[in-house]
Amino acid sequence: MALSSNARGAVFMACSMAGFTINDALTKSALAYMNAGQVMFVRGAMTTLLVYLVARHIGGLANLRRLIQPYVLLRIFFETLAAITYLSALGQIPLANASAILQALPLAVTLGAAIFLREPVGWRRWTAIVVGFLGVMIIIRPGPEGFTLASIYVVFSVLTAASRDLVTKRIDPAIPSISVTLLTAASISLAGALLIVPMGGWHPLTWASMGTLFLAAAFLFVGYQMIIMAMRTGEISFIAPFRYTSLVWAVALGMIFFGELPDIWMAVGTSIVIGSGLYTFYRENKRKSESASQSLPVSPS
Repeated sequence: MALSSNARGAVFMACSMAGFTINDALTKSALAYMNAGQVMFVRGAMTTLLVYLVARHIGGLANLRRLIQPYVLLRIFFETLAAITYLSALGQIPLANASAILQALPLAVTLGAAIFLREPVGWRRWTAIVVGFLGVMIIIRPGPEGFTLASIYVVFSVLTAASRDLVTKRIDPAIPSISVTLLTAASISLAGALLIVPMGGWHPLTWASMGTLFLAAAFLFVGYQMIIMAMRTGEISFIAPFRYTSLVWAVALGMIFFGELPDIWMAVGTSIVIGSGLYTFYRENKRKSESASQSLPVSPS
């Protein structure tokens, strides 16, 4: 039985979150002996090569000139900012904490859709957005004991990633997802090259570090491709909750490979953020159902 567009979008989103989170764990281990700029450059170059080979194999390199359009370039700009800020933070805070803050992304997307796309948002969803961001504040715990600049980097990454997702919806459907992925990976690699010296200079690569970054690049490719396919396949309000699957991966990987145990504040804050997000999706789906029922023709009988 064929899956609906929303079901396919949900599967793409879940696979994307797995790819991104495994990439995060591998990248975090690499950040222990090289700076974020070098990681972006090396991993980005590997990702670009992987995407290029796949795109060439499936014929996705035709009409690359069509990529030079405002929405594609704007998406790449936001994606690059998100990568810089997130990688700058990833080596300084636990993987689960970074992932927990990222759970506010669906709320940020709803906020952006209301402000910039003029989508209707009622007081209940506005309340859920505010409560959700209060949950983020609990996770980062502003104050001498919990607050770090790295946490602010992740918050900024959430805002830029939300902008990226909103722009993705505006890209011409005729443009292949693999082409957008290719240009994005190449742009992030270039940005990383420019940041190597400002972030501390080049560190010699070992076979172990090259292998780690190659695996990270492979999973990053999966994440890139799947999230673009998800955002272009299903309705945002339906597929966005599947972002939360990334937290399961992050907690498990953090405990197994880094010995990171989530504390009570992260658990409480994450529960608030996820609860707010799920309520927002519920209200959005209910609003659409009500609008659809009101638009149905009235029977003359």
